[in-house]
Amino acid sequence: MLGDDVVFASVREQGAMLRARKIGAVELTETCLQRLETIGPKLAAVVTVTRELALAQAHRAQQEILGGHYRGPLHGIPYGAKDLLATKGIPTTWGAAPFRGQVFDFDATVVEKLRDGGAILLGKLAMIELAGGLGYNSPDASFTGPCRTPWNTGYWSGGSSSGSGSATAAGLVAFAIGSETSGSILNPATNCGLSGLRPTYGLVSRHGAMALSWTLDKLGPLCRTADDCGLVLSVLAGTDPKDPTTEGEFAYKARGAETGGPARRFRVGLLKNATLEAEPEVRENFLRAVEVLRTFAAVEEDVAFPDLPFGPAVDLIVSSDAASAFRGLIESGAVKQLQDRADRLGGFASMMTLAADYVDAMRVRVKMRAALEDLLSRYDAVVAPTYGGTAEPIGYDFDKPPTPAPPPPPDDAPRAPATVPAGNLAGQPALCVPTGLGRNGLPTSIQFLGRAFSEATLLALADRYQQATDWHLQRPPAVRG
Repeated sequence: MLGDDVVFASVREQGAMLRARKIGAVELTETCLQRLETIGPKLAAVVTVTRELALAQAHRAQQEILGGHYRGPLHGIPYGAKDLLATKGIPTTWGAAPFRGQVFDFDATVVEKLRDGGAILLGKLAMIELAGGLGYNSPDASFTGPCRTPWNTGYWSGGSSSGSGSATAAGLVAFAIGSETSGSILNPATNCGLSGLRPTYGLVSRHGAMALSWTLDKLGPLCRTADDCGLVLSVLAGTDPKDPTTEGEFAYKARGAETGGPARRFRVGLLKNATLEAEPEVRENFLRAVEVLRTFAAVEEDVAFPDLPFGPAVDLIVSSDAASAFRGLIESGAVKQLQDRADRLGGFASMMTLAADYVDAMRVRVKMRAALEDLLSRYDAVVAPTYGGTAEPIGYDFDKPPTPAPPPPPDDAPRAPATVPAGNLAGQPALCVPTGLGRNGLPTSIQFLGRAFSEATLLALADRYQQATDWHLQRPPAVRG
């Protein structure tokens, strides 16, 4: 079995080892499978291990690499897929007990693209049931149990791409695919100390992915580095005739690709009151990260964020779309089989949403998108802490206030900007990378939010930051098999 220096290496580094024949694809796959099968259950990160398929793909990749037939940066690299992506002949459970036996006879487009790129599918990773669409209120919202961050196993790995974050951070897979409708890539990436990329809406095909909200769902990578996110996105992105919402292409300029002339100086907007409601450690880590950004970017402070109800609009759209997507489940009464008590009831309330309210939310969404686009057009990115706090403990009730509760901001103080729901509502890309550790040894992160199809710029920014810091190189406390 290979050691930690290999399993915690970046995708780029593992690829270089494979091409130099320092390691083999079969050996790497067997090592990760062993970790997935022994450590994965302790983190509740895995639903299905695809051992037979993985070894077959690994043997093929190894023969091709040795023969000089190189498919690209993911050739021979082991990964995991959130269990809402269809995989032919393999259960796709959507994290929910009523669908434990669900099997599709086709692969999702992203699974096809990764296979064609030579990546090796090790398994289907845990998720919040139905991606949280029915309103779960605790980390224990999956039939596999609450998924844990390897930084402190008493705490949650985040939702809804829980297993994707936990498995990547624990060195069980080199990267994972997650989905985001309202924070489900950025949240587990933050809680697990990873780099997480939410692409522009429509850049990555959703064919074969469970639908939660047709106008908000996005698929993207969770990786150890921003650079790795770029390598994975370069394989995933592009139009797909099976998904009519897809548009745009993405060509990744890897680190060191720019030669000649001075390095680019970026323009970054620091959002006003970004840390107003953040925990002290989150604030401290964020401000330290901003100082790093100043070494290669012009940072404009006190940038005003549009004062619009992004969060309530996202909540209404998601709950309404989920009620439609899972109407059969709700009306049949099978929701009673769901793990989380709120999920068993939430769909009934969502089905009562007035059509007029939904139309109003979609109408104001146009105004919100325009306001956000106007702001983002002035910068390469705007930055803020991805979340104001660290991971919640296992057993936490989201409907109850934290203990002890933080002091409220002054009545006349603007609230911290709602960057995560705003970016999701507008379909804009965001990338988060770790900034250090906060309470209970749990990770914190910074979010880079940019204009539609500005992924290359966000990746370049985050990669420059990671070249100057080492938080992405830190490994979580050992979780032994």
